[in-house]
Amino acid sequence: MRHGKKFNHLSRQTGHRKAMLANMACSLIEHKRINTTVAKAKALKQFVEPLITKSKEDTTHNRRIVFAYLRNKYGVTELFREVAAKVGDRPGGYTRIIKMGNRLGDNADMAMIELVDFNELYNGGKKEEKKGRTRRAKAKPVTATPAPKPAPVVEEVEEVHPSVSEQAEQTPEAEAPAVVETPVVEDSSASEQAEQTPEAPAAEVEVHAVDDTPAETPEAPVAEVETEIPADEAPDSSVSEQAEQSPADEDNSDEKKEDE
Repeated sequence: MRHGKKFNHLSRQTGHRKAMLANMACSLIEHKRINTTVAKAKALKQFVEPLITKSKEDTTHNRRIVFAYLRNKYGVTELFREVAAKVGDRPGGYTRIIKMGNRLGDNADMAMIELVDFNELYNGGKKEEKKGRTRRAKAKPVTATPAPKPAPVVEEVEEVHPSVSEQAEQTPEAEAPAVVETPVVEDSSASEQAEQTPEAPAAEVEVHAVDDTPAETPEAPVAEVETEIPADEAPDSSVSEQAEQSPADEDNSDEKKEDE
């Protein structure tokens, strides 16, 4: 009984089976896809994929091992040149089996086995996606590196500061307090009282002092100090009256002497 024996003999002897698989492997390497039964396609998948893995390292030892299985030097050359270069980045799973329905004569299950990397219909979009990912990965550091863009902004800020300082220096001149001149008006009533009262004390001098402006603001006008004329300097009306009365007094004194 064959309990637990999963290896498919394909109804052939060992030599016949090995020769058939070697011929099918050479045809797959040459044409990149072949049509056969599902059972033979599964057996061929187990036979050819280890040989493709050996072809990734192109050494004399690996070439001799592959040649011992294929027995065809042209198939070995094709495998190590074209197929290995195309399949170098793939970590296994080099073939694909697609079922094609039943055969008309004996109703056997048919299938197509092909090399995955040589199917342009299935892998057309996937190859472009892989390239796009690698380009994006390479482009990210390029977009992240340009950091000199903020530099001109800093320069603009530095250029603005001097203008602000100039405005701050100019503000004291603009904000300097304007000194208003206060005209001095002579009080006529005071002069009249002085004439009427000759013994009245002299009026106090009124001086309007003006605050000095800061030395940093030469443009601010300086108020002139004006003083009122004191009553002592003003012409004394009592003296003039005495001068007018003095001749009359002399006449009176002469008359008194004559009476005596």
